[in-house]
Amino acid sequence: MTDEGTHETQTLRLISREFEGFEKAFALQAEAFSRNRPDLRVACEFIEIGQLYETMVAGGGAAGAVHDLFLCVTDWLPEAISKDLLEPLDGYLAADPPPGWPDAWAPSMRGLQRGPDGKTYGLPYHDGPEVLMYRTDLFGDPGEQARFRREHGRDLAPPETWAQFLEVAQFFTRPDEGLYGTCVAAYPDGHNNVYDFLIHLWSRGGALFDAAWRPRFHDAPGQDALRFYADLFHTYKVVSPECLALDSVKCGFHYAAGKAAMMWNWCGFAAVAEVPHFSQIVGRNACALVPRGDGPGGRHTSLNIFWVLAIPSGSARKEQAYAFLKHVAGAEMDKVTSMAGGNGTRLSTWRDPEVQATYSYYRIIERVHEAVHSPPSIPEYPAVNEVLSQMVDSVVTGRREVPQALHDAAQATEQIMAEAGYYR
Repeated sequence: MTDEGTHETQTLRLISREFEGFEKAFALQAEAFSRNRPDLRVACEFIEIGQLYETMVAGGGAAGAVHDLFLCVTDWLPEAISKDLLEPLDGYLAADPPPGWPDAWAPSMRGLQRGPDGKTYGLPYHDGPEVLMYRTDLFGDPGEQARFRREHGRDLAPPETWAQFLEVAQFFTRPDEGLYGTCVAAYPDGHNNVYDFLIHLWSRGGALFDAAWRPRFHDAPGQDALRFYADLFHTYKVVSPECLALDSVKCGFHYAAGKAAMMWNWCGFAAVAEVPHFSQIVGRNACALVPRGDGPGGRHTSLNIFWVLAIPSGSARKEQAYAFLKHVAGAEMDKVTSMAGGNGTRLSTWRDPEVQATYSYYRIIERVHEAVHSPPSIPEYPAVNEVLSQMVDSVVTGRREVPQALHDAAQATEQIMAEAGYYR
């Protein structure tokens, strides 16, 4: 209490990955929160994704008293939970749940934040999933359609398979015009360079592990997946060399600048494509399912990896932090996340007419979620992820050949799993 008898304002400190959609959404949500709770304010810090992991998870920062709110990707949750870095939310959810919890969210948005103890360690804040994006001005141009039909004997359309994807990417690759067939986020930050490989692996019917936790990603589907990804750069040259330095965010901006005809990436970057401040293709982007593999195991798939807002175990203001979690999980604030350029997670947001009219990918998001895969929810996964990141980078930069890179990565992964006791 102050001398005047009023409550002092407390500051909740939130840390997140840097991304303009997050920054805009949290600013609006924090302002609305403080209007209802003038005794609380939220100060936000945004840092690079690798630094966020090192600070809060690998370095154990979530056990300290610096931060009260942590935007954490589901890949990191098993490690964070095993290290007691996060506060379980079950007591709060039982006493004072967000409106509609849990049925207001799709089942795919409720499982990855549960630990082996069955407890819930975060509320969904920002969702992918990955989709195919393509330029409607290029695909719909009569001249382009006629030329493609002459050259390939079929109509120009969003590709259903990776073979069709390559055919279309080659057709639109015109470096002299500043246009490539596609763009990818190949920067080795352990994020999209790994997720790209997993999408290609799973869409060809491959698997990361077998039932005994032995690596399987170096089998034939993995060979095809990594070779196809590398060939986009080196054999077919349908990707700009710039992409080697692009993370997922910069790749989204690269596409929005009109430098590629297609891209598979997190659907939130379709929102970036509609922001005039960033985009040269406003109103000229559409979304479809990620292509499937061409063989008998081929299937449309996407990644179920999302960001949850969690409470660090070291926070001294857990009850106040939960009040903010509940605030942003409500329907109104979840829609704010989407309209600010992130991806809301409630079914009401996905189905909202204004949201769908502004960002058309919400019209297919529930269909995408019917066939999603996730990396394994084990504490060892971040170490495996780093092995995969180095594997992909060594191939796309030309330092190693595909078979050797996969073989060595499988051996390194098996060693990680053996040291963790999976084969006893």
